[in-house]
Amino acid sequence: MLVHPWDAPIDESEWRNWLSGHDFGQLVAPGRGRDLPVVVPTHFSFDGDARVWLHLARPNPVWPALQEHPRALFTVVGDYVFVPSDWNAKPGTDPRAGVPTSYYASVQLSCDVRIVDDPSEKAEILRRQLAQFQPATDRAPIEPDDRQLPGIRGIELTITAVAGKFKYGGNRTPEHRHELAAHLATRNGPMDAEARALLLRRLNT
Repeated sequence: MLVHPWDAPIDESEWRNWLSGHDFGQLVAPGRGRDLPVVVPTHFSFDGDARVWLHLARPNPVWPALQEHPRALFTVVGDYVFVPSDWNAKPGTDPRAGVPTSYYASVQLSCDVRIVDDPSEKAEILRRQLAQFQPATDRAPIEPDDRQLPGIRGIELTITAVAGKFKYGGNRTPEHRHELAAHLATRNGPMDAEARALLLRRLNT
């Protein structure tokens, strides 16, 4: 992922806080000697520090790749919008000659992988995720002898490196970025409000 200096996280708290507000990403397992990696879309839980947990069905094709090489990339993309060419044209230039672009946030985690087969640990992963995703739902407690546990395996990812990108016009003047924020507010399409909030927060940092 190309990360220009103006798109890089301001500090570690920026990517951590952003990732803590998201819960769906892609696990990319390269394995060894494969033509292509195995890519698995999945919900996840992040502890806000250095670990990510998830679980997948036993028939998932990712397991052989993880056993071949217990390393993976976990990537999350969000708050993305299209910026039309006339919006992105530098002030004082012909808007018809502008270049369109995309605004988005992305965090890519390089991770060591530990496959979890112990029933007690799998139950803990499920309890963690149920507390995160359906905290108000009354459900029977997950215990190590729960009938669903044999059908899944857990994964604990330990983060070893992070690439973060917050592409929200950081190479534009403050005046132009305010104009871009106004365009996003007027359009008010999917994720425009989220992108606008990130643009303005980074502008004011």
